[in-house]
Amino acid sequence: MQFLKSLYIHNTFFWYIAGLSACFVLSFWFEALYPITWLLTLLLIALFFFDLYLLYATNGIEAQRSLPKKLSNSDANPIAIEFETTYPFTTHITLVDELPKQFQKRDFNYTTSAIKGEKRIFDYTVRPVDRGEYVFGSLNVFASSPFKIIKRRYTFQQDQMVPVYPSIIQMQQYDFLAISNRLSEIGLKKIRRIGHTQEFEQIKEYVPGDDFRTINWKATAKQRQMMVNQYQDERSQPIYSVIDTGRVMKMPFNELKLLDYAINSALAFSNVALKRNDKTGMIAFSKQIETFVPAVQKLTHLNTIMEKLYNITTEFTDSDFGLLYAHMKRKVTHRSLILLYTNFEHISALKRQLPFMTAIAKQHVLVVVFFENTELEHLIAANAEDLQSIYHKTIAEKFSLEKKLMQKELRKHGIQSILTKPSELTINTINKYLEIKARGLI
Repeated sequence: MQFLKSLYIHNTFFWYIAGLSACFVLSFWFEALYPITWLLTLLLIALFFFDLYLLYATNGIEAQRSLPKKLSNSDANPIAIEFETTYPFTTHITLVDELPKQFQKRDFNYTTSAIKGEKRIFDYTVRPVDRGEYVFGSLNVFASSPFKIIKRRYTFQQDQMVPVYPSIIQMQQYDFLAISNRLSEIGLKKIRRIGHTQEFEQIKEYVPGDDFRTINWKATAKQRQMMVNQYQDERSQPIYSVIDTGRVMKMPFNELKLLDYAINSALAFSNVALKRNDKTGMIAFSKQIETFVPAVQKLTHLNTIMEKLYNITTEFTDSDFGLLYAHMKRKVTHRSLILLYTNFEHISALKRQLPFMTAIAKQHVLVVVFFENTELEHLIAANAEDLQSIYHKTIAEKFSLEKKLMQKELRKHGIQSILTKPSELTINTINKYLEIKARGLI
């Protein structure tokens, strides 16, 4: 039974059959062709069994699929397939990898040829757009000889499961740039610091270029040389990423929901904040508080945040901002930077939640992060050629204006905001964080 399951007829074999059939038809008019056709038929039968022997006399293919321990959501994740043939002839190989059902791709295959002892590596990428468990099925390798009459199927590594986490690749990108202090290379602004930070670090000798306002006159008198106070950024300040998991975050952009953009941004931002010695925490809420992670200043704390972000699930119900305010009043007792990821399409929706956000802003530095509708921007930029397109463009401009009015309304109540395209969310969020730190608002 296992033999029959692995045996396949090569497509070329049907061309052989078609050629023989044509010869038999022509033999009605050319009788001399009839015995030759029978000889060719017997030769094909002999080659069939010889090909069968060549492919099944030994196990001539070894293959392995290399998967990362975790896939990164919304990113191109590399997958490698390594294979080797030990057949004593040039082997024609077709790789068919059974991708997880989430990708909805059933035509994956790669065709090549290899000689004896040759190791080959085939690389491809997958881009998941949902978090969760992804199960790769069998890695199928179809081998055929130069005769191309039959194919033998080899099966490797059945049902490999790999979890898809929030964007680890994006997090690592910002991690490197944060450590090397090169965040400006990817569009992050360099913020000029206003005044001095409050955290004293040490007294050191004056060197040309030091600020004269930091001269410590008592130390200068004792040491009989110019001494200055050195300050450092204020550290261990609590910062929370608060993610609205309600229905307003279900809107898709480039195959990814706004919720997943917020989750990816929260992970990258938390990593940068931890590298800069701040405490980071996380809250996810809708009709109830789904997740609460207190702010902690440990690099290992990032794993806790990552696991919580991975496990965020939602029914996309209406969110209760009053519940969020009550929870933060009880649990977040120190003045903190609160980054609230949510979305509003109408100013009336904002005004319903504004009393609760104003109450939060009285105790903390609140930054409301919401999204531009990029489809509207494309509609506004398009030329209006008829009455219907003029109507659509006018409505789009109205909705776009409402987003700017929301920012103005928030500013009027002392609440900072970020209105951003989903693709630029992480950059703009980290920019705002650096700006707030530079201005000493927390």
